[in-house]
Amino acid sequence: MASEISNDQFDVIVIGAGINGAGIARDAAMRGLKVLLLDKGDIGGGTSSWSTRLIHGGLRYLEHGELGLVRESLRERVCLMNIAPHLVRPLRILVPIYKHARRGVWTIRAGMIAYDLLSFSKPLPRHRLLSAVETLQQAPGLNPEGLVGAAAYFDAQVEYAERLVLENALSALEHGATVITYARVQKLQLEAGQVRGVEFTHQGSVRSDEEHHSATARLVINAAGPWIDQVLGASAPDSPRLIGGTKGSHLIVAPFADAPENVIYVETETDHRPFFIIPWNGNYLIGTTDIRYDGDIDHVRIETEEIEYLLRETNRVIPKAQLTREQIIYTYSGVRPLPFVNDKDEQSITRKHFIRRHPHIDNLFSIVGGKLTTYRSLAEETVDLVLKELGRRSRECTSDREPLPGAAVPDFEAFRTDFKERFGLSEAASDRLSRIYGTRSSAVMELITDDPSLGEVFDLETGAIAAEVVFAFKQELAQTLSDCLLRRTMVGLNSTCGLDAVEAAARVAQKYLGWSASHVDQETAAYRKEISRRFRG
Repeated sequence: MASEISNDQFDVIVIGAGINGAGIARDAAMRGLKVLLLDKGDIGGGTSSWSTRLIHGGLRYLEHGELGLVRESLRERVCLMNIAPHLVRPLRILVPIYKHARRGVWTIRAGMIAYDLLSFSKPLPRHRLLSAVETLQQAPGLNPEGLVGAAAYFDAQVEYAERLVLENALSALEHGATVITYARVQKLQLEAGQVRGVEFTHQGSVRSDEEHHSATARLVINAAGPWIDQVLGASAPDSPRLIGGTKGSHLIVAPFADAPENVIYVETETDHRPFFIIPWNGNYLIGTTDIRYDGDIDHVRIETEEIEYLLRETNRVIPKAQLTREQIIYTYSGVRPLPFVNDKDEQSITRKHFIRRHPHIDNLFSIVGGKLTTYRSLAEETVDLVLKELGRRSRECTSDREPLPGAAVPDFEAFRTDFKERFGLSEAASDRLSRIYGTRSSAVMELITDDPSLGEVFDLETGAIAAEVVFAFKQELAQTLSDCLLRRTMVGLNSTCGLDAVEAAARVAQKYLGWSASHVDQETAAYRKEISRRFRG
């Protein structure tokens, strides 16, 4: 595909297939624009997969007076629960309140009332204030010393953020966009102070030699996340610095003593930063940190100090947990693409998004900031601007109500019931497939109708089947085993990061996709190398 686009004239090229770039490509394609989406790696392979996996209004943003951001976030939370119910689901959260904490009862209560008032609609229950006794009944493992009570409220979780990004890219593809992964933009094509396109290198598979290509467009959107300045630096060295990202790290641990049934959202003792203890994917996700970062964005890893910080604070909140480094299954870290500022501490840097015009180059915009929750509204705003710049008549945006590919049914819960019965699946198998693929689960299972051997399980822990590997490569743009296991089948998020399943998955690819023995060896070695960064620092 990369070799076929050099003669095409695109309306817009989007650099970066994270959640913002994929969302922009989807919205633009839905509104009739000719779109090219490029990424130097896989779809959703960067910051979007390193988040805390929440779709939330941002309760703590109220402290910084960002009422507009909270309002927008709460509106988008409702939207995502409607267009992607298989991926975005309600999540109950407890906020313990302690006597000597910086955020006392009245502060928490005021925040909760404001949160309820700012909600766009009321699909989720309002908050409740609990007494200390009620709090310990619901979360008996909490440290009772100085406990005054808790606030209970609802937000939402995107268990597999990677799939949310992917489905936006797949939707863009369905609406006519061209999507090319492993396409690294080397420079912008400039002419008379205007951007005319991009030059990029592409690998047909990640292990093949690079090929050089170019593509032209009337407008370029730089949505490369924390790599934005790198993209600009190659062609516009006079560009002002846009990104001043902070690193966020997370721990994944198995269920532990007194582990909570609901999310615990509590401030730390050391720096009063709120952090989460979240039931997730059969385990617990603990995070996050917020540290200025100026290192290599491609090789971000958790530091010893971050591990000790998160373990110490978890053990303080839940004394019987007694978590140690040995109980960590794996970790992950990423850099938030926040705006560059000199005079603010990490916690107070805004999470709002900005669409930045380049001061010296026309038809070039960079997306700074943003978060999972508000990606769709950012995309709508960006495409409105693109249409205006191109002099096109504005077309109605429908991305807020047209379901993503895995939710393309009038009643998703009815689909789940019918899907289980239609294919005679166990409750666990049906639930897993529908949580990952939504309505696309039927297409996965239909592969087995043609070849029953594709029903064989290749990962005992998750129950993932061979058909999913074939589906990942043939229907979901996977190019490598990492794409398949980490961002399609989600096997790479199990207790071994997919290491127990990688060879079996490679054998499936060898049998059904024609991989050679050397290709299998290359892919398994590359996967093990990529996974090495997820283990303890």
